Amino acid sequence: MKKAILVMAVSILAAGCADNSIPRADLPELDLSNPLLAEWDTPHATPPFSRIELKDYEPAFDAAIACSRAEVEAIVRNPRKPTFMNTIVALERQGALLNRIAGVFFNLMSADTSDEMQQIAERVQPKLTALSNDISLNPELFARVKAVYEHPGRKLSTEDRRLLEKTYRSFARNGAALSDEDKELYRQYTTELSALSLEFDRNSLAATNAFTLHITDPAVVAELPAFVREGMAAEAKSRGEKGWVVTLQYPSYLPFMTYSSNRALKEKLWRANSSCSLGGEFDNTEVVKKIVNTRLKLARLLGYDCYADYVLEERMAKDTPTVRAFLAELLDASKEYADADYRTISEYAASQGFKGTLMPWDWSYYTEKYKREKYALDAETVKPYFELERVKKGVFLLANKLYGLNFTPNPGIEVYHPDVTAYDVTDAGGRFMAVLYLDFFPRASKNSGAWMTEFRGTKRVDGEETRPLVSLVMNFTKPTETTPSLLTFDEVETFLHEFGHSLHGMLGEGSYESLTGTNVYRDFVELPSQIMENWATEKEFLDLWAAHYQTGEKIPSEIVDRIVAAQNYLAAYANVRQLSFGLTDMAWHTLTEPFEGDVELFEREAMAPTQVLPVVEGTAMSPAFGHIFAGGYAAGYYGYKWAEVLEADAFSLFKEKGIFNREVATSFRDNILSKGGTEDPMELYVRFRGHKPEPEALLRKLGLEKR
Repeated sequence: MKKAILVMAVSILAAGCADNSIPRADLPELDLSNPLLAEWDTPHATPPFSRIELKDYEPAFDAAIACSRAEVEAIVRNPRKPTFMNTIVALERQGALLNRIAGVFFNLMSADTSDEMQQIAERVQPKLTALSNDISLNPELFARVKAVYEHPGRKLSTEDRRLLEKTYRSFARNGAALSDEDKELYRQYTTELSALSLEFDRNSLAATNAFTLHITDPAVVAELPAFVREGMAAEAKSRGEKGWVVTLQYPSYLPFMTYSSNRALKEKLWRANSSCSLGGEFDNTEVVKKIVNTRLKLARLLGYDCYADYVLEERMAKDTPTVRAFLAELLDASKEYADADYRTISEYAASQGFKGTLMPWDWSYYTEKYKREKYALDAETVKPYFELERVKKGVFLLANKLYGLNFTPNPGIEVYHPDVTAYDVTDAGGRFMAVLYLDFFPRASKNSGAWMTEFRGTKRVDGEETRPLVSLVMNFTKPTETTPSLLTFDEVETFLHEFGHSLHGMLGEGSYESLTGTNVYRDFVELPSQIMENWATEKEFLDLWAAHYQTGEKIPSEIVDRIVAAQNYLAAYANVRQLSFGLTDMAWHTLTEPFEGDVELFEREAMAPTQVLPVVEGTAMSPAFGHIFAGGYAAGYYGYKWAEVLEADAFSLFKEKGIFNREVATSFRDNILSKGGTEDPMELYVRFRGHKPEPEALLRKLGLEKR
C-alpha cells in the first residue's frame, strides 16, 4: 500500500522560489540552532535524525509556515504581469523548508510515532490546514493563476502545461471560486477533516496495540510450527511476559490463525481484529460518521452531488458510474466462483472431521491445510527459501536486470531507528538516483501494513537536480534468537509491491516535484507496484537467488512449480474480498444525505453483494479502514483492482518478450516510471502497451475465464 503522508493540507506546496526573489529582510528570522531549520551538511542532504528532538518540530513548523506566507505574499505583490514563471513556477517552488520539515515529521508519525508526537500533530495540523486554505482561497493569487491559465503563451512544454492545468484546477477544486461566506465554510470543513483523520489513525493504532492474547499452556502451542512458537515467545519476552503472546500485528496474528486448531482462541483473536475501534475505549464509529458527513458537506459546497464525484474527477476512471460499472463487471465475473471456493474449503473441512458451518476464524487454517494437501505447499516448506536478506538481494537483482540499478549500503546516512538501513542507489552509468531507506519489522510505534513514502521528491531548478529520499516501511516476521527473518510467500509479494512504488519514486524525472514519482492519479499509482508482484511466481527469477537459509540449496524446481500451480488458488475469493472493500468505500462516499445510522449495519449492507463467508455480528472493518479514513484512498480503493487490470495487461508484454527483456523494461521506465504525473496516465499507458487496458486481462490472469 502506498501510505499518504498526512500533510495533505499543503497539497499546493512544493519547493523553493522562482524569479520572485524576496529580500532577506522580508523573511522571518530562522533559529539555525534548530536542526530542522539549518542546512543539512549530510550525505545527499539526508535528515540528521540523531540531532532532531521532539521539541524542535513545533518551532520549526511555525518558522517554515511564516516563510511560506512571505513567499506567497511576494508572488501576490509582484508588480509584473502574471506569467508562468513568476506565478505558477513560483507557487510550485515556494514552501521548500516547510516540505522538508513535514517530510520528516509525517513519515515518522507513521513509522516511529509516540504519544507526544501525535499531540504535536494535533497542534500543527490546523496551522497547516489554515496555510493551505489561505493560499487556495486568496482571491488575488487566484486571479494571477487564472490570468496565466487563460493566456499561457506559446512556449510551454508538455510538462509546463501539465503543471499549469494542475495548479489552476487545484485552486478551483479547493474553493478559490467560492463566495466569501462559503470560503469560511470550506476552511471549517477542511480543518475538521484534518483533525478527524489524525484522531482516526490514533484510535486505530491504540486499539491494535491494546489487544494481546497471552498463552501460558505449552499444550496450546505444541502443534504450531517452530517459527510461529518462536515468534510468539519472542513477543512475550519483549513484553516481559512468560509463555507466548499473539498480537493484532499481522506477522503475529496471521500465523496463529493459520496453524492453530484452537477454535476458541482463534475466534477471540478474529473478533478482536475484526472489531478494532468498533466501540470501546478507542471507538472510531463516531469519527467515521463525522468524516463522511464532513466530506459530503465539502463536496456539496463545491457543487458535487457526493464526495466520490468530487474525487473521481481527478482520476483515470473520471466518474462514479464508471467505477460502479467496473466493480460490478468484476464481481459478476467472479462471485459464483468465489462461492464455489467457499464450498470447496467447507467440504474439505468436513472431510477432515469439522462439523457445523465454516466460520471466518476457520478459514485460514483449512485453506492452508487444503493448499498443503492439494499443492504440497505450505509456509513451512517455502519460508526457509525466503530468508529476508536473500529476498532483498533478489529484489535488488531484479531492479538491476530490468533498469540497471545498483544498491550500496551507506552507513554514513543516519537512520531514524536501529532497524532501518539506508542505501545509495545508482544507475548503470554511476549516476546517483536516490537514497533508499528499508524498515522491515513491526514495533509498537509503527502503524500496521506496508507503504512507500518519500522524505524528499525529485525536481530540477536552474539546471540543478534534486534526487529523492525514498522510504519503504513494512511489518515482516521478526528474526528470533535462533532463526533469521523468514518471509511467507505473501510477504515476498508485499516486498515486491512496495518496491515497485519505490522504483516509481527513484526513477522519476522532471522539473516539478508535484509531478514526479508517485505524484500521479490514485488509480494509476498502483500499476508500478502491482506489476512487480508478477515476478514472485516466475521460476526464472526465483532460481537466481532463492536458496535455503541453512544449506544454501537452491529452491527446488518442484517447489517453484507448486508455487506457480497454486498461484490462482482461491483467486476468485480473493478477488471478491478486495471488491468488497472497494464497494464499501464507494458506499460511504456516494452518500448524498448526512449519515447518522449504524456503521456496522451500513457496512454489512454495502458488502452484501460480495458476501462469501458467514456474517458475524459485532464486527466491521470501517472503524479501522485507514486507507479511506486516514489515508488518501477515499473513493479510490477501487484503484487497486483498476491497477490489477493495468498490470495484468502490461505484464503480458514481459511474458511475451521475456521477463527480463531490457527493451520492454526500458519502455516501461520511459513511459510509466520516469514520467510520473507529467502527462495523462491513459496516454502514457497506451504509449507503452499500444492499446487501452480491458478487464479481460485480469480475468485471464486469475484463471476465471477458463472456469
